Amino acid sequence: MNIDNYKSYISEKTMMGPDSVRILAELLEHNPLQFLPDDMILDLGCGTGLTSLVIAKETGAKVFANDLWISAEENRKRFTEWGIGEQITPVCEDANHLSFEKKQFRALISVDSYHYFAGSIGFFQEKILPFLKDHGVVLIGIPGLKDEYTGRAKELLSGWLGDEACLFKSPKQWKELIGTSGRIESVETWEMNCFHEAWNDWLAVNNQFALGDRQHFETVIKPYTCFAGIYIRLKPAL
Repeated sequence: MNIDNYKSYISEKTMMGPDSVRILAELLEHNPLQFLPDDMILDLGCGTGLTSLVIAKETGAKVFANDLWISAEENRKRFTEWGIGEQITPVCEDANHLSFEKKQFRALISVDSYHYFAGSIGFFQEKILPFLKDHGVVLIGIPGLKDEYTGRAKELLSGWLGDEACLFKSPKQWKELIGTSGRIESVETWEMNCFHEAWNDWLAVNNQFALGDRQHFETVIKPYTCFAGIYIRLKPAL
């Protein structure tokens, strides 16, 4: 994947945090996936649809772009302007109450959003797994706490994140939260390599949230946090 192909889409208007395209690029490079045009991928927590655009372009599959904060109408307009409207279906639903068909998706991808709604044991099995096909895959890239600081999120991050500090968990913690199931073949978690580049792109944006993050980057964000990569592979049908 060549990130340069998407630079014209990455802007103050489409970014909602550290560069989601760089995070997505590492996920796809770490776990190369092959799809057919009829395969369906759920981009869960797609924000302004930037990741959905990249997923559609890179895989050729049909993408369902779901976000709770950005309306389907707003994203539909953006997808049409980008010339990719026929390949992407915008959706606006709560991740706790998704209304898709059972085993509809060949893959689920979630960048910089999964930690907001999935930090409880059993969430993946109850709320996500039913919508995935057998032998499906899940790729997740989210901000988290470095493994060596496991369990210290409130202590280390509260000055920056306030009550949301509890949302940041280590890769090891995320592996435990995903848990096990008769349908899960393997779960891999790791500290992603794109941390500095993704953050640098975001901190260079003239955005009030980016400006706030700049004040904490050297003292809190850089020493204690990471991006947690999660790769889940499901078992084939029996």
